[in-house]
Amino acid sequence: MTKETLAYENIDREFKELYVSDIKKTVVAFANTEGGILYIGINDAGEVVGLPNVDDVMQQTANTLKDSIAPDVMPFVKIRAVTKEGKQIIKVAVQNGTSRPYYIREKGLKPSGVYIRQGSSNQQLSDEGIRRMLIEVNGKSYESMRSMQQELTFTALRKHFRQRELKLDEAQLRTLKLIGDDGLYTNLALLLSEQCEHSLKVAVFQGSTRAVFRDRREFTGSLLQQLYDAYAFIDNYNKTKATFHGLERVDTQDYPPEAVREVLLNCLVHRDYSFSGSTLVNIYDDRIEFISLGGLVTGLKMETIFIGVSQTRNPALAAVFYRLRLIESFGTGIEKIQQSYLDTAAKPEFIAVYGGFKVVLPNVNEVQAKEFSISETQEYYGFVDEKDKVMQLAAVQGYVTRKQVEDALQVKTTKAYMLLQELCDAGRLAPIGVGRSRKYISR
Repeated sequence: MTKETLAYENIDREFKELYVSDIKKTVVAFANTEGGILYIGINDAGEVVGLPNVDDVMQQTANTLKDSIAPDVMPFVKIRAVTKEGKQIIKVAVQNGTSRPYYIREKGLKPSGVYIRQGSSNQQLSDEGIRRMLIEVNGKSYESMRSMQQELTFTALRKHFRQRELKLDEAQLRTLKLIGDDGLYTNLALLLSEQCEHSLKVAVFQGSTRAVFRDRREFTGSLLQQLYDAYAFIDNYNKTKATFHGLERVDTQDYPPEAVREVLLNCLVHRDYSFSGSTLVNIYDDRIEFISLGGLVTGLKMETIFIGVSQTRNPALAAVFYRLRLIESFGTGIEKIQQSYLDTAAKPEFIAVYGGFKVVLPNVNEVQAKEFSISETQEYYGFVDEKDKVMQLAAVQGYVTRKQVEDALQVKTTKAYMLLQELCDAGRLAPIGVGRSRKYISR
């Protein structure tokens, strides 16, 4: 036994008269701050009262700290019996741990479970403080940091691995970096779990402004589930229009499916998840806007991206998507988007600003409708009557309005209305809507 000289409680010293389970809070606080020494057998006034059963208390203390604190703090804790004023007490020496933040296992990695030392008291650490400590200690990207949520499920992830006949056991979770070196789930695991805290919001607007909502949906859960659900929702609004080349009918969707797919993947794989906001998709009549948080990775410019240079913000997340064959290789997404619009007049827009990135996909059929020239169409197809011209207008954009007939045929309102009415009577067109919003669609 060695003798100790003690003083008052401080940032690195605390007294307990008897063993209590709350000593784990003090040990967590010491390990998260500057280290310290906890004495059991000394009261709050600094008076040595001693312990009658030192061995039992030492064992109880060791079990409590081992079972109640995560990550494992024991490599930084030494428990020994010492003598003070002829009485036996226990000295629990705690070093500043290397796997901070430490927390009470049953509370989790959140304020109620994480403590630091302030003066002679243990204080809960805020959510923001926990994040800062994780970044400070680990010096890692968001996806590789320890998740603050450890109760995770992977239903969607396991389903997609099974569908591709891929193995997903604990060893694979470690290889894919869902489990870190400390044996705990990383933020990558959080993103791929049903408990993912980020969402993807899709809004559908009437016309080309945000004045009137037509529909909206928020997708949550695993990023994989968000990907599939959001794509299916967007696809419902990706209308197909028919055009005729001679006798052949050609169906064209408003947006090339490959472009929608690639932009959606890029939004999810490359965004900065240290931001808490949602990924946004806004659908208008003439375009779709995809907005993700984070902007370009530091050091890259748009010019760099366009020549094929790739630097993903979340390489481990990208690796999982690659393994699931959702992405073929790194750095080809923008090229694929551009290729899908190769034969169209309007091209996608890529806009990078500080903290954000936006991709705008133009509506192919809307652009074609605006560029439609009735005189050129008449010359090419050999149309001989005005009704055929009206039907061609309707075929190009899926509908025709009275005003469009007036402009295309250079006729007055009465004449345009008469032509449309005759086509409706003949069963070739059908009116929808009333008043100025009335349209005529092909039957």
